[in-house]
This record gives sequence, structure tokens and C-alpha cells, in this order.
Amino acid sequence: MAKPGVALGAESTAAATVLKRAVELDSESRYQQALVCYQEGIDLLLQVLKDGKYHKQIKIEENATGFSYETLFKEYLNETVTEVWIEDPYIRQIHQLYNLLRFCEMLIKKPCNVKTIHLLTSLDKQGYVKESQRNGLEEIKMSLSRHGVLLEIEYSSSIHDREIRFNNGWMIKIGRGLDYFKKLQGRFPLGYHDFDLRPCHETTVDIFHNKHTKKI
Repeated sequence: MAKPGVALGAESTAAATVLKRAVELDSESRYQQALVCYQEGIDLLLQVLKDGKYHKQIKIEENATGFSYETLFKEYLNETVTEVWIEDPYIRQIHQLYNLLRFCEMLIKKPCNVKTIHLLTSLDKQGYVKESQRNGLEEIKMSLSRHGVLLEIEYSSSIHDREIRFNNGWMIKIGRGLDYFKKLQGRFPLGYHDFDLRPCHETTVDIFHNKHTKKI
């Protein structure tokens, strides 16, 4: 089970107060006054996003389910998303390559119009790119190209942060990067294909909105 929360600034607190009052007026059938409060609260929330002060935190508990990439990210994907930056040091092993593939599959579906994906990942512990890592990433790159999407790959031996950025201003930081799903036991377990049914490792997701998304 996740524990979602929002880090509130003064503007967010004001918006929450106004919207709470709107709900109270609505329940009292004072619809005209409720409408005014709803509009004011929404305007305050939009101002928070415009100023880049939005911060939401989700705590995914050990063995929690219901956190596929689609469920976690769909709220922040729309037709304005054309470029994505992925910074994750652990896109090395086969299951991690499959994680990247699943994430890319989500990005090429509507409503997104993704044309470019930038990936920054790390080298093997010995400081070089394993053949399986290189071949896997090249296969994903070729497959994306057939859908009109360019995958740009860079390697670094010093990165530690894990974050994903969309060019519509949203930034998502996941403590475990894309690799927050547990390995399943058996040949035919639920969650093998539907990742909303797959248990997760404990991790924290921080979601921000900025005026400008800085490139990696």
C-alpha cells in the first residue's frame, strides 16, 4: 500500500483551504458561492504549477501492488510530451532492459507524441559496456526507430541519481529508478504480464513540476 502526500507551500495550502470551503458550501446547497470557491481554488492550484512549486510524494510499501508504469505516470503524460529524459544508472541486466522496454512502450502510445528519448545510464562495474547491455539497448533503439522515435544513449561511470523528465515540465524521481518491481516465483504467476499485479520493492516517488525541464 502506498502513502501519497503533497508537500505544500503557502499557495498550495491556500488552494486546499479554499477548495475545502467550496466542498462545504456545496454540501449546504449554496451552489453559487461554492462555484466561486471552486474557481478560486483551481486558479490557485494553476498558479502553483506555473511557479514550479508543486511537489507530491508517494511512498510505495514493500510488496505493494497497483504501481505499473502506466498507473504511476499516466497522470503526467499528454499530447504535449514529445521529448523524455531518463537518468538511471541501472539499465544493465536483462530484467532492467525489459523495464526500459516496457517504459518505452508506454511512451509511444497515445496521447503522447514522443519523438526523442534521452537515456543516461552507467557502465558495468568494471567500467565498460557489457555486450548484452549494448546489444539490448541497440535492439530497443532500432525498434523505437520503426515507430519514428529516436533513442539517444549516453554512458557515465559517475551517475547515481535516478529521475525521469518530460518536456511538459514534469519530473519524477524514483528511489529505485525503473527497477522497483520484484522478481516473481513460478512459471505462471499473476503479475507476469500485468505489472499492476506485481509486488513492488519499498521505494519513494517524488513528483515535481518545473517551468522548464533542464536537459541531461
